[in-house]
Amino acid sequence: MKLSRRTFSHFAAASLLLALVAAPIATPAAAQTDTSAKLPVVASFSILGDLVKNVGGDRVAISTLVGPDGDAHVFQPAPADAKKMAAAKVVFVNGLGFEGWMDRLAKASGTSAAVVVAAKGVTAREMEEEGHGHDHGKEAQAGHDHEETDPHAWQSVANAEIYVANIRDGLIAADPAGKATYEANAVAYLARLQALDTEIKAAVARIPADKRRVITSHDAFGYFEGAYGLEFIAPQGVSTEAEASAKDVARIIRQIKAEKIPAVFMENISDPRLIKRIANETGAKIGGTVFSDALSDDKGPAATYIDMMQNNIREFSAALSS
Repeated sequence: MKLSRRTFSHFAAASLLLALVAAPIATPAAAQTDTSAKLPVVASFSILGDLVKNVGGDRVAISTLVGPDGDAHVFQPAPADAKKMAAAKVVFVNGLGFEGWMDRLAKASGTSAAVVVAAKGVTAREMEEEGHGHDHGKEAQAGHDHEETDPHAWQSVANAEIYVANIRDGLIAADPAGKATYEANAVAYLARLQALDTEIKAAVARIPADKRRVITSHDAFGYFEGAYGLEFIAPQGVSTEAEASAKDVARIIRQIKAEKIPAVFMENISDPRLIKRIANETGAKIGGTVFSDALSDDKGPAATYIDMMQNNIREFSAALSS
């Protein structure tokens, strides 16, 4: 059974509450002792967890709910996740509707942690949504009659810089004694992000203008498109929970053929069969794996946010420049 990204079922919530009653929950005080007085924090998913790690450094003990290669759109919290929430002093979430399960999890855990919305201050991308699929203006369809907020704001490095500022401020509010450390860590990391932003822009500039079109599994790269000038087309909408319709897939196949789009890309969190089908029917080559909503594990090519962005632009460049 698939879980809506906005909520999980009342049954799941009830099961979680029963499990919490049966299992003892570590108190925030106990967690603080077990981690040598480090500030216990929770990040909702792996990309955000890495940003928090870079700002928090050695002063924080980070628990991540949706781990490497995990899909937050269909995540189902377990009693262990509620324990992490209960032990935390600060919980970092993306916001923009990304963690539809978070409110129920927070209530079930009984946490008193401060909640920091990392995307606060980002200019949100609104997209017309038909239930699945997204149209970038070509072959516009009737029926796109409502808008949905795109939560994938971290795909623009400039937005990630906003995340870092919010993370810094949230950590200082929870741990004023660490203010100087958090500020220094943020300054150092922001410098690395600014270099990353320059690197991506230079890489895109080297791709021929008529080849700057990309097919991915779901619509997770809209902020990347706005920041860097590649055009992304996806058969699924902003959530992997939605299935692409036959009409959407047929439209994209026609578009690939008509515009001679050179490559399609698989995402680490998505079922590869749809992209393989599109590649087979169009002759477009399959590029490397790109990372949209989650990092890889430590041994993979996208173990950190910076690694992820560098991997993605490297894969796009290799496929589109040849």
